[in-house]
Amino acid sequence: MLNHTLPTELLHPTGAPCLSLYQPTHRRHPDNQQDPIRFKNLVKSLEATLRKTMPAAAADEALAPFAALADDHTFWKHTLDGLAVLGAPGVFRVMHLQQPVPERAVVADSFHVKPLWRCMQGSGRYQVLGLSLHKVCFYEGNRDVLDEVDLKERFGGAVPTTIEEALGHELTTPHHAVNSYGGVGGNRSPMHHGHGGRAAESEVDAERFFRAVDRAVHEHCSKPSALPLLLAAQHMHHALFRRVSHNPYLVKGGVPVFPGAIDAEGLRSFAWEVMRAELEKPIRVYRDQFKSALSRGKGSGLLEEVALAAVSGRIETLLIDGDCTLPGRLDLVTGEVALDEDGTMDPVASVHDDVLDDLGELVTRCGGRALVLPHAEMPTRTGVAAIFRG
Repeated sequence: MLNHTLPTELLHPTGAPCLSLYQPTHRRHPDNQQDPIRFKNLVKSLEATLRKTMPAAAADEALAPFAALADDHTFWKHTLDGLAVLGAPGVFRVMHLQQPVPERAVVADSFHVKPLWRCMQGSGRYQVLGLSLHKVCFYEGNRDVLDEVDLKERFGGAVPTTIEEALGHELTTPHHAVNSYGGVGGNRSPMHHGHGGRAAESEVDAERFFRAVDRAVHEHCSKPSALPLLLAAQHMHHALFRRVSHNPYLVKGGVPVFPGAIDAEGLRSFAWEVMRAELEKPIRVYRDQFKSALSRGKGSGLLEEVALAAVSGRIETLLIDGDCTLPGRLDLVTGEVALDEDGTMDPVASVHDDVLDDLGELVTRCGGRALVLPHAEMPTRTGVAAIFRG
């Protein structure tokens, strides 16, 4: 799964060719039966491109891990909505995506990563922590889907799923939230109990439980992903958790019910309403920053100027049009841009990368920030908008 930064070897490949393959996939049978077939067809596109520039044996070696993945029947039973597979000498990365991506097979001197940036930044990715006095559950999603994470499978025992796991022998009271009296088949109402000293001990346990969950989620979920975190819990538990939490990724708004009290679509809808408002804020900020920088001569939306600034390491923030492609080559020494004559990129297979993709990689390698925005949100119509340093 994607984190908030791309692996170093994807931005700094040690050799060529760099093979980038993207395709939409499906979660369920029978739709997912077509996925390995489409994958093999894209691998054939990579092969055809490679054989134009290298011996057949070298092409086969570069494609070997792709071929192995194509024949991994277990892998194709557990896909999500999209797939990114990137390979180069010494590098092979497979990433499941929670949104579809257009089919692409690119052979170039660097990886084609703009689709990954768009998935990371433009889909509104977030996490949800479901919390009660006794149980923890966790979700990852975007505007369209929200998937529950198996905490045991993903993190082992590092993130507790119950108060017993979190506190162990330090737990001071038995934590059975509801007891029913009246015997088997009795009609008595369930009764909550806990008075005096026992109630006070329960409150202490709850606070210690929430602190332990906060530490574990911050360390193992929020820090690696840098995704916004929404709390899904009863109103009274929101107040306690926010009082003890030190997680900077915790969003002010949240879901006012524990996930067990609402269906999956209701939880996603609730969470996305909160996230949509959160995501609009930084886009407005970056657009305003660019307009201010442009008026002071500290920004540009012209491709040639942006390319020169990128190779000299002068770009602090680069906004990239996620719906635009500029096929061609960027000279990493001079900053010269050579666009393909017809100005179009093969929608499936290409031997040239997207210049916008190369600019984003270069800015990131130089310590700047590259952000992919939808076309409608871009402050220019050139595909780029750069804010210079200083």
